[in-house]
Amino acid sequence: MTLLERFVQMRSTRFGAFVPVLFALIAIWTYFGITEPAFLSPRNFYFLFMQSAVVGTLAVGITLVLLLGDIDLSAAATAGVCAALMAVLIVAGVPSPLACLLAMALGVFMGMLQGMLTAYVGIPAFVVTLAGLLGFQGLMLKILGVNGAINMRDPFVRGLTTISLSPTIGWAVSALCIVWFSWITLSRQAKRKARGLELDTTAAVWGQIVFFAVLVVAAVATLNSYRGVPLLVVLLVGLTALLGWVTTSTPFGRSLFAVGGNAESARRVGMNVKRIRVAAFALVGLMAAIGGIVGASRYASVSFNAFAGGPLLLEAIGAAVIGGTSLFGGRGSVWNAILGALVIGSLGNGLDLSGASAADKLMFSGAILLLAVAIDAVSRAGGETAR
Repeated sequence: MTLLERFVQMRSTRFGAFVPVLFALIAIWTYFGITEPAFLSPRNFYFLFMQSAVVGTLAVGITLVLLLGDIDLSAAATAGVCAALMAVLIVAGVPSPLACLLAMALGVFMGMLQGMLTAYVGIPAFVVTLAGLLGFQGLMLKILGVNGAINMRDPFVRGLTTISLSPTIGWAVSALCIVWFSWITLSRQAKRKARGLELDTTAAVWGQIVFFAVLVVAAVATLNSYRGVPLLVVLLVGLTALLGWVTTSTPFGRSLFAVGGNAESARRVGMNVKRIRVAAFALVGLMAAIGGIVGASRYASVSFNAFAGGPLLLEAIGAAVIGGTSLFGGRGSVWNAILGALVIGSLGNGLDLSGASAADKLMFSGAILLLAVAIDAVSRAGGETAR
């Protein structure tokens, strides 16, 4: 078996795309840990996770449309519009929880609108969302007013990124995560055995569980040595777990992969491709709205510059692609999008600590994104050759 065939085989497994991005993350942490000792400090890791949260939230949503073979260029602008609406409502006296819910409802509507234009009118998603990017930026400015920014001091919204769990609660949450992952892994193995499917080896199954447990314990111990596990990290992991379950264990989730793999075949077996596409864009709009709320909390303001759709959008798409989601559709994982966000966040954080210029950061990020897309293209071509 050639090296390319081995690589393609690895990428086609359930955890294949997870391995390269994990190695990339370890390599970045090792390099900056040696060159910049402060990089591996608990304080830096705390702010690294917080810094990557907005990009990670958007990347998880964008992954859903990438699974279809589509793209959403308006996600960052959608986040900005929803955050701006929330800020204006809170300033007007609307209770902050209600303002957040209304912002999320707006995000769903904006996503559905773009999905309907793509699915029912037949306009390519690239064109629809590019128009959305431009139009939503204008709408954001209209909502924010002449200053282009609104300060966010609401305790409910700010609490999303300022509250940390106590060490005891942090350890309890980590124990629940380990139990949940163990149950998911073992039950999957049992279901495959009952259906007569190929099984992972016992060593591989328990290796995954042990690796996950070590990872979680190390993360919680590191964060507890500074301020504790941020509430935002728990919320983001919970959202990702929910969408991970939706994409892998529900008919809708499996249909995303089917449509992305071959839309015509999916239509012929009875899948409503148009509704699936609209639903996927609606979920992206929801995640964009949540990302906007998280961004407003993180930055303590809602500003046009923060959500204008430039670096934030490119980093979110880059995180999804670096995480192994194929731009051609049919392959990807919302969990890997989180890892991709950590790769981009770690690179930016390390370059900041080393005193690199903004130009250097952009060039490094572009090179990593290009490498990720090249790997995806090579593995896809290799898979077709192998067949």
